[in-house]
Amino acid sequence: MDGGVWTGHMAALFSAIVWGITFVSTKALLEDFEPVEILIVRMSIGFLILCVLYPRLLHVTDRRQELWFAGAGLCGICLYYLLENIALTYTMASNVGVIVAVAPFFTAILTRLMYGDGLGRGFLLGFVIAMAGICVIMFNGQELHVDPLGDALAFLAALVWAFYSVILRKIGTFGYGTIQTTRRTFMYGILFMIPAAMVLGFSPDLGALTEPRMLGHMLFLGVVASAMCFATWGFATRRLGAVETSAYIYLIPVVTVLSSAAFLDEEITALAVVGTAMTLAGLIISEFVGIRKISKKQ
Repeated sequence: MDGGVWTGHMAALFSAIVWGITFVSTKALLEDFEPVEILIVRMSIGFLILCVLYPRLLHVTDRRQELWFAGAGLCGICLYYLLENIALTYTMASNVGVIVAVAPFFTAILTRLMYGDGLGRGFLLGFVIAMAGICVIMFNGQELHVDPLGDALAFLAALVWAFYSVILRKIGTFGYGTIQTTRRTFMYGILFMIPAAMVLGFSPDLGALTEPRMLGHMLFLGVVASAMCFATWGFATRRLGAVETSAYIYLIPVVTVLSSAAFLDEEITALAVVGTAMTLAGLIISEFVGIRKISKKQ
């Protein structure tokens, strides 16, 4: 494995681990904020951090490229989180956690259609094993409850993340810096959130952030989970491709369970251990056995 590929895997791993921990911070912030308020505030913080890190303006050489940036902001920043949050108001969190983890499979299909990449049998085997493990983790002996609307919204969230992944691959061919492209994506995502905020209501009690604990959670979501992780995810997509990077989404439910046990004193059951082992096995099979490129056309 060459250095570029190795750093790509490390970047994707970092993003997945942090995103798995965000459940803890989001749960704490929900005491004083609505979901859409948390989303807009954290993304705005992320955008400002990216501006500070790299203040140089991005001069787009082809105006048609703006459509790709807008698409990435719409899918990965705006629609994905809105659909996921709204889905949680209708269906169980376990349902959403499992359904959203289907995103790597959708990404593989879209990548196949758009770029001609082929997938070996190992990818499908890894997907099945990882999804089985995620089901064990999320349901953990609970009764399955199906809500057509909520579950459908969760599937849409997984689908728009897949579109975000393949759009990132296209953006990676433009030759711009990762921080610049991530910042541009955030800008469009926040712009698309404004109409949603007007409909859903946006009046955050920013005074709550004077409490150090709440401020720490919001800064973690804005600086680390948003600015840093979207940049490292974009970097990983450039190094590994959309499909290989998206497979790390399997790790998010595993990290959520572990972080909940560490920070919220939630119990880790024997089923959760079994599910974690299955999920990790599926990830390894998908990453290192199942993916083969049959075309490099963009």
